[in-house]
Amino acid sequence: MSKQQSGGSAKSLFAALVIPISIAIGFIIWKFVMGDPSRFQDNNPELNPLPGDILATMYKGGYIVPILMGCFITVLTFSIERFITIGKSKGNGSVEGFVRNIRSLVASNDVAGAKAACSKQKGSIANVVTAGLEMYEYMLADKDLDKERKLLAIQKELEEATTLELPMLSKNLVIISTIASIATLLGLLGTVIGMIRAFAALATAGAPDAVALSTGISEALNNTALGIGTSALAIIMYNYFTSKIDNITYGIDEAGYSIVQSFASRYKEQK
Repeated sequence: MSKQQSGGSAKSLFAALVIPISIAIGFIIWKFVMGDPSRFQDNNPELNPLPGDILATMYKGGYIVPILMGCFITVLTFSIERFITIGKSKGNGSVEGFVRNIRSLVASNDVAGAKAACSKQKGSIANVVTAGLEMYEYMLADKDLDKERKLLAIQKELEEATTLELPMLSKNLVIISTIASIATLLGLLGTVIGMIRAFAALATAGAPDAVALSTGISEALNNTALGIGTSALAIIMYNYFTSKIDNITYGIDEAGYSIVQSFASRYKEQK
């Protein structure tokens, strides 16, 4: 197994484990932290929370709460992982500055300087540009192919290098985007369950059960708040990372275009 395949398998295993572990952590927090008997009247979680105890009030949201907390922890985990991955893919300097430097070096036919800049920058953009520069040099030395075929070869090399780099940037974003929708639906489910309990309390024969009514409303409101909050965080993170990936993609396209145009100009000068 190659190093790249091994790294991909490790990341896939990480993604597969994050969700169940996050839900387990959410359940532990819900059961043993929020549901700590000392937070409730007479040390009984079945009774009302102590006045002003927010965590105990959230506990009354029911079993949907730990699931929503698991979703929240999952979004946080994958957001941190994407911050690290996308940060590394950008390299050591700014994307815009690197692209400007590459354009300047390639325009002056300083391929060696451009490759040195890639070695210094590192990251996904540098990897793609390095692949394009290596093909650039190879096509300059080739005496058999015509100009159009050489340009196509450089473009193909850039496209293949880009295809290898970009999937790793968007990996796990689909999980964040899915949670953005699922969290809202789970919050609505918790709301419906809570309201069913609330109306059931109102339908009780004789005087309505105020405790059951307040518990049902509490479950509805807590689940709604957690669902909306988790969904909002997921949407913000997804859009943020998407914009970062678009910026990197634009930098790759701009640098690749500069390489192709420089080769076409240099080939014309040689002719």
